[in-house]
Amino acid sequence: MTVAPVSAQKTSKAANLCAKAQQLVNQKQFEKALDLLTQAQAKDPLYSDIYILKGDIYNFTLHSDSAFKCYSKAIALIGEPDPLLYYIAASEGAKCEQYEEALRFYELFMQKGLQYTDVLSDAQKGIANCRFAIEAMRNPVQFRPVNLGSNVNSEWDESLASITADDGMLVYTVGRPRDEHTICAFCQTEQDLYYSKREADVWQPRSAFGQPIRTGYNEGAQCISPDGVYLLYTMCNADYGMGSCDLYWSKKMGSKWSRPRNFGAPVNSNAWESQPSMASDGKTIYFVSSRPGGFGGMDIWKTTMTAEGSFTAPENLGATINTPGDDAAPFIHSDGRTLYFASNGRVGMGGYDLFYATMQPDGTWGEPKNLGYPINTAADEINIFINTAGTMAYMASDKEGGQGGLDLYCFELDDNLRPNPVTYIKGRVKDSESEQPLEAAVEMVDLNTRQPLTSTKSDAQTGEYLACIQTGSNVLLNVSAPGYPFYSENFQIEKSYTALEPYLKDINLQKAEVGTVVVLKNIFFDFDRSDLQPASYEELDRLVDYLKHNAVAIEIGGHTDDQGSDEYNDRLSQSRAKSVYDYLVAHGIDASRLSYKGYGKRQPVADNSTEEGRAINRRTEFKIIR
Repeated sequence: MTVAPVSAQKTSKAANLCAKAQQLVNQKQFEKALDLLTQAQAKDPLYSDIYILKGDIYNFTLHSDSAFKCYSKAIALIGEPDPLLYYIAASEGAKCEQYEEALRFYELFMQKGLQYTDVLSDAQKGIANCRFAIEAMRNPVQFRPVNLGSNVNSEWDESLASITADDGMLVYTVGRPRDEHTICAFCQTEQDLYYSKREADVWQPRSAFGQPIRTGYNEGAQCISPDGVYLLYTMCNADYGMGSCDLYWSKKMGSKWSRPRNFGAPVNSNAWESQPSMASDGKTIYFVSSRPGGFGGMDIWKTTMTAEGSFTAPENLGATINTPGDDAAPFIHSDGRTLYFASNGRVGMGGYDLFYATMQPDGTWGEPKNLGYPINTAADEINIFINTAGTMAYMASDKEGGQGGLDLYCFELDDNLRPNPVTYIKGRVKDSESEQPLEAAVEMVDLNTRQPLTSTKSDAQTGEYLACIQTGSNVLLNVSAPGYPFYSENFQIEKSYTALEPYLKDINLQKAEVGTVVVLKNIFFDFDRSDLQPASYEELDRLVDYLKHNAVAIEIGGHTDDQGSDEYNDRLSQSRAKSVYDYLVAHGIDASRLSYKGYGKRQPVADNSTEEGRAINRRTEFKIIR
């Protein structure tokens, strides 16, 4: 910190007391120094050095409001102080949200203190922050935080919340007092991971993660993947780590978590890696690192999990996101396109502010936007988490009225700050005959862009799965397991900020046997046409892949509703089945393994008296015949 210059004021009855107080300040004996300054103030309340020294004491002890009042009083008494006093007073004023007065002092400093070249850039940033903050406070965003209560919060520090896509499990970091198991010799607290589950919209009493997650080291700064399968977190100062803090991952299997594994090179390094956030695609991971090659002290990077435990070389998010300051605490929303993060290198309310940026169609990031006041304040805001629907936010605060220390709060997110809403599908994958749970790959693909959206697996022990569904797109769901023909589904969800109902769906996979029939729910034709729409290609390519890896012969069947004559429907369904046949042959499948047939309207599977039933009857299937 910068110490304010004392004045060149004439000798005062208080001068000797101020000189003694200065010595005590130098020795950091602040209470004794304040006693002397109180005595000096009684002798000469207009002696400016009293208020400069008081300001320095409050500055040292992080009482910015009192420091600003004292510095302001000194400036008023001196009239024309050393310009550096303007800068110091402005810095303290901004910290206690006295932005208009702070702006006035910054501007006076810039007029009269150009010789202080080492702080000119900080003063310029201070001016920008004050101007931004004044405008932000005139136009506040919606912010009504609600404490998550004693089942989650305690007298200790709770922070860094993350939640599964179905809002069913909350995972967070707790800083508790050290105990006999704490390994860190110089740490007064130990960070551990805790979780709470939601039942009937109430967070249940919290539990600590046990072994093998919990150790005597500090574990924290975590995320749980949207599907609840992976726990990614930070462990610091471990004997077996690669740097000061490293990233680790663990996988849920039934009700237990696997032994944690270090991400290893190239993600972890001898620098500081922390604060992971996994996208809903189950592959892309954003994190923070102080490694060389960035733009500032801490930068946001990303890596891709190409296979379980294998990661690509980290890629810096670039100058649009990262600054010469510190950029940290990334959270990628389940929409895969909206990134929230903290930064002290951008214009804002001061310190760390929370920002968000949106990924553009070409994969670049748009200019970050400040979340506004009073979400951001003069204090440091360092983390935010948004639920899948994009409506509710979670963050930590030490505001009055909490359980003690940092507490977790939730609040309804202002409409203008919301990401694209996302809903989810959850259920179990089972064998259709035995009803035994299956481990199956569950994937979501945007049929318009053919880009993967979500990738997860059902639990091998329970068959449970949870996957995000993007809105505003035509989405293919594909579920596959070895020895079973794939299952497909189609979702077309409008983009809306209203509450989105989740899909609850158990999926029964049929074994590959003669007679097994699979409906291809992502094959599309125009009305009265048999030309395949491009949105059909993703599903057809999956059928090609299935046939290339499984020695089966199939019949492609086309079906219609009951609208029109028998002759018309037979001709249309035959033509559509042949279009699928032609596609498979053109993509390398031997024609001897394929046949096709149009069944017209003769084999309905739903009631043709409703439009919904007719839509189900208009279908393309394949049947294993050999």
